[in-house]
Amino acid sequence: MVFRLSFFGAFFVDGTLFLTQLLMFNSIYANVDSIGDWSKGEMTIFIGTFSLINALNMVIYFFGINSLPDKIRSGSLDFYITKPVNPLLRITFENVNPGSIPLIIFSIVIILYGVSISDVTISISTWILYGVHVLLMTILFYDTELIIRTVSFFVISTVNFTRIENLIELCMKVPGVLFKGIFKFLFYFVLPYGIMATIPTQVLMSTITLEGIAYGIIIAVGFTAFALWLWDVGLKHYKSASS
Repeated sequence: MVFRLSFFGAFFVDGTLFLTQLLMFNSIYANVDSIGDWSKGEMTIFIGTFSLINALNMVIYFFGINSLPDKIRSGSLDFYITKPVNPLLRITFENVNPGSIPLIIFSIVIILYGVSISDVTISISTWILYGVHVLLMTILFYDTELIIRTVSFFVISTVNFTRIENLIELCMKVPGVLFKGIFKFLFYFVLPYGIMATIPTQVLMSTITLEGIAYGIIIAVGFTAFALWLWDVGLKHYKSASS
């Protein structure tokens, strides 16, 4: 809290972005009744959902996992490997950021607003299932970030990879139901940003099939397994500062 501007800066920037997106979609829905098959309420829930996933990312693990390439290049990863705690676990949670908690609250408000204008009744069990899928997609988001940063074990610099990541993450803010053909294959399977906010939104609105739920779970489990495998391979390839 000593650096108040830094503390509130992220909240102000992301909050402004969320409001801008809401205003943009409000202007779109002033002229059309739906985007694809999604109503204004569904789109609002979608905005709140990807905002919530991103906020959880910022609070829990982003600043920890984002430092991984620097630790690999500088050799400071040595200090984590020699500790009795799992190095990935410690790196992931060592920089928890409570300053982004207001973003979680703001995202929940957007979701509740979307539900209110959707004029639907949502049961407690559906809310619980929605929460489970938000956490599942948050883990999937973590997996994609870890995979990209684990590349640092094998290359000198990952600057270009992280730049590409910033561009690809924009697809997380586009409803997956709008992707067709090769784009749906790309952003549902290869780079599954298209499902991260889409599936939880469909779960909350009860518009998803059992196959869709199973697909989301399989993708999340598969990417988690691949990310952990790539981490283990990277550790074996790692040349410590003392070697």
